[in-house]
Amino acid sequence: MNRALSRLYFGLIAAVLLAPLIVVAGVSLNERKRLLFPPQGFSLQWYGELFQDASWQNAVTNSLSIAALAALAACSIALPIAYALWRYRLFYARLLYGFGIAPFILPPVITALGYLIFWTQTGFYGQFWAVVVSHGIFLVTLPLITISLGFETIDPAYTEAAATMGADERTVFRTVILPMVLPYIVSGYAFAFVISLNEYIIAYMVAGFTVETLPIKVFNALRYGYTPVMAAVSVVFIGVSFAIFGLVAKFGDLPKLLGAWSPREE
Repeated sequence: MNRALSRLYFGLIAAVLLAPLIVVAGVSLNERKRLLFPPQGFSLQWYGELFQDASWQNAVTNSLSIAALAALAACSIALPIAYALWRYRLFYARLLYGFGIAPFILPPVITALGYLIFWTQTGFYGQFWAVVVSHGIFLVTLPLITISLGFETIDPAYTEAAATMGADERTVFRTVILPMVLPYIVSGYAFAFVISLNEYIIAYMVAGFTVETLPIKVFNALRYGYTPVMAAVSVVFIGVSFAIFGLVAKFGDLPKLLGAWSPREE
């Protein structure tokens, strides 16, 4: 009986989570330019418009470029902080770690307002790279946590053995430590990339409509009426997110990335 109730409970949760996705996917297949579900007719023209219309192409390019560069920036900031905290236990590394997770503690609109004031005062408001830097700093929390988790799973015996065999600190890092934390770096990059793709508030505050990302493009398009292209954008976003996290789960050993493994269990 308990097992049946458990299955029913999780089935209901799955239904609640999947229902909006099914509706959006159905709406994107409407033959007519209307918000209808179930879809009336079947057409993929709205997906074609997404990848053929110049304005949508520009938004896709901006979003992908910003997400790729911002995730790289976030990982570049997180890696040395996590390493210093793990290797040397420096007090200022703990301080930087606290600053690193602070953006996710504050409401996004507060962080976005801070970026707006900063970039306006420095004269770089509306610049493409200002959005990249803002996203990179805001999203540093994700790779910082995953990379720190990766460092904590390293058995000190490995680094001690490498040092005993004559390897200097740089060689130990390159040949022993980095390969062991690489899956955590990749997962942190993936998390930051996906969230940057979907982020709206900071991009809007930092660049307004001068750098139009996909979320901003969807908002702008809504001012002129609904179009199924918006549903097509949502489906593509969901597909990209599932693909990225699916690859992380398949090749990155997801239980280990989530902290299920520790040296004591070896």
